[in-house]
Amino acid sequence: MRRLLLSVLTLGVLADALSAQERPLGMLREQAEIQQRWLQLRLERVLPRLMREQGVDMWIVPMREYNEDPVFRALVSPTTFAARRRTIYIFCDRGPDAGVERIAIGGTSQGGLYRVVRDPRAQVGAAAGHDRPAEPFGPEQWKLLPPVVEECDPEVIAVNISHTFAFSDGLSAGEWEQLQQALPERYRERIVRRERLALEYIAERLPEMLPIYVEMMKTAHEIITTGFSDQVITPGITRTEDVAWWMRQRLNDLGLGTWFQPSVEVQRRGVAMGDSSNPVILHGDILHCDVGVTALGLNTDTQHMGYVLRTGETDAPEGLKQALAVGNQLQDIVMEELEPGRTGNQVLQRALSRMRAAGINGTVYSHPVGDHGHGAGPLVGLWDRQEGVPGRGDVPVRPNTWWAIELQAATSLPEWDDQEIRIALEEDARLDEDGKRHWVLGRQEHFHLVR
Repeated sequence: MRRLLLSVLTLGVLADALSAQERPLGMLREQAEIQQRWLQLRLERVLPRLMREQGVDMWIVPMREYNEDPVFRALVSPTTFAARRRTIYIFCDRGPDAGVERIAIGGTSQGGLYRVVRDPRAQVGAAAGHDRPAEPFGPEQWKLLPPVVEECDPEVIAVNISHTFAFSDGLSAGEWEQLQQALPERYRERIVRRERLALEYIAERLPEMLPIYVEMMKTAHEIITTGFSDQVITPGITRTEDVAWWMRQRLNDLGLGTWFQPSVEVQRRGVAMGDSSNPVILHGDILHCDVGVTALGLNTDTQHMGYVLRTGETDAPEGLKQALAVGNQLQDIVMEELEPGRTGNQVLQRALSRMRAAGINGTVYSHPVGDHGHGAGPLVGLWDRQEGVPGRGDVPVRPNTWWAIELQAATSLPEWDDQEIRIALEEDARLDEDGKRHWVLGRQEHFHLVR
């Protein structure tokens, strides 16, 4: 019996060791510890500065369980999956010396980062031996809000209502109506909409996040490199969906997630593939993929190109390599124009002007990335809005933000009787605290080859 128990324990230790080896970003508990530190830094370092930039003394963010505000994930610990019944997060700026106090009516302290305000009856329940204090709820919970507001006595109170930005429009109609009823009349008149407060809080990246993000990008590149190789693709047999599902399964096996279903498409000589669904991959095909990695509350977004070698070929055709170089040239243009202080629409128009002057037939549709795949911040075009995006493109580019430089360039391929092919690229980049632009890991400058 003792020998059996030791064997079981040994197997358990070996399983843990093997799991650790197959978890490039660490086990869940390790990841949560990192995320908790990021949360503390965002609340202490980023939020007070943004509140003062926006002229806000108090920010009230109420929400109910399973109808959370988009900013919720950026305000709570990684072990909090939903609001507790109702949670009202309140941020009160008490000045540069005292800082911004963080208060939660309902829910928990998020690892000691919030002061929790509860109904006194909840303490009675706790003293009676219940497992956890009762949560304030409904009208009783709203009654706890006015004393907190009155004690802070803010001149300007921000709420999350926006017609333009989803990230800034998390206050539901029901919560808005009850908030107005709960607040004394003199404070209702002090409520303002500060759309860029939630938007820029979500958008700003901490330098401490970068090492993890680099590892995520390495994983994305490795998955694409393997997916676009003979380890996964057998020409004449493998279909595009086989590769896409292999990529998703590989992410899952590594303990990672994705924010969209990976996709793989084919371009083929003499064939219009636009209406093709899940085609078999053949020798001579041009491949394209779109893959996103999700981990530790962060998201990547990557598009690369591949080529399936024909018999006797050792590299992609010269014309195809030149087409990729044109795509790289357009990437350089967008990166150079992504200047802090310019709006997304200004970046777009400057980039398109230079693109046309260079004789490139392309489209630019780049976007922020980070807490979300299509992240908070200014849009630099949409694929079908090359004239600019009103509202969402009018926000200035800021330092300490990450970007998915997404675009496409169409080129005639001599080896295919001048058939037009599309080079669609997406690579993650970052603006540092000085506004300088860098690729997070690097970019694709050579085709992935299926040999």
